[in-house]
Amino acid sequence: MTDAKPTTATAPAGGVEAVDRALSIVGCFQAGDHALSLTEIAARTGLYKSTILRLTVSLEKAGYLVRHQDKSYRLGAELMRLGGLYQRSLRLEDHVRPVLRQLMRESGESASFFRREGAWRICAFREDSTQAIRDHVHEGDRLPLERGAAGHALTRFAGEVSAADVAALPLLSFGERESETGAAAVPVFSQREGLIGALTLSGPLTRFTEKRVAVMAPLLLAAGRRLSETLGGHYPDPAGTAGSAAPESRRPDAPR
Repeated sequence: MTDAKPTTATAPAGGVEAVDRALSIVGCFQAGDHALSLTEIAARTGLYKSTILRLTVSLEKAGYLVRHQDKSYRLGAELMRLGGLYQRSLRLEDHVRPVLRQLMRESGESASFFRREGAWRICAFREDSTQAIRDHVHEGDRLPLERGAAGHALTRFAGEVSAADVAALPLLSFGERESETGAAAVPVFSQREGLIGALTLSGPLTRFTEKRVAVMAPLLLAAGRRLSETLGGHYPDPAGTAGSAAPESRRPDAPR
């Protein structure tokens, strides 16, 4: 007999059930969560509180969780250590960070580098705009893959790329993830991995006008190509695509 709440999701084949449950507890934390109560963890994971209490003992010992006096939980320092190891193992920061800083200075908007991790996109590196009003994304944030310009770049360029795909760059999104945020993104390629991530400029919709996007687009395209070349990647050839269809994602008030 299992002590997990019945769910409609099918359990993945293979693996160790106790480990899967423990990882689901750590993985249920989202951007903006300072701490979660036992009730909130149970609601997000579908596990019984008794199961969570047993598993959190091991997670606390390993440094993945910290338990507060009010019996709520926050993520532990071990995850920060592993996150640092993850970033250093990629050996990307020395190449990506200067590109993001230049993009931010030239465009005035926040610049980010996203990588795909399963069904999510992770903000690996970020340079915030110096403007008072900006969108708020932090390094390490896990965002939906199916919403936002970076997510579109990470999915659309993961397989065979057509001339129309290249002609549509940069990919745009207006209010998809956050109703007041706009973004533009291009893919980045490396020699070893192929599609390795997406460069993104993002900010409030009020600054993502047609005129401003026309300024940002060539900056972003040049940065994506330059970074890909630095990483030994082959950037899609835009030859012969001039005059093709405009980007698919339009501002809500743009003519269709």
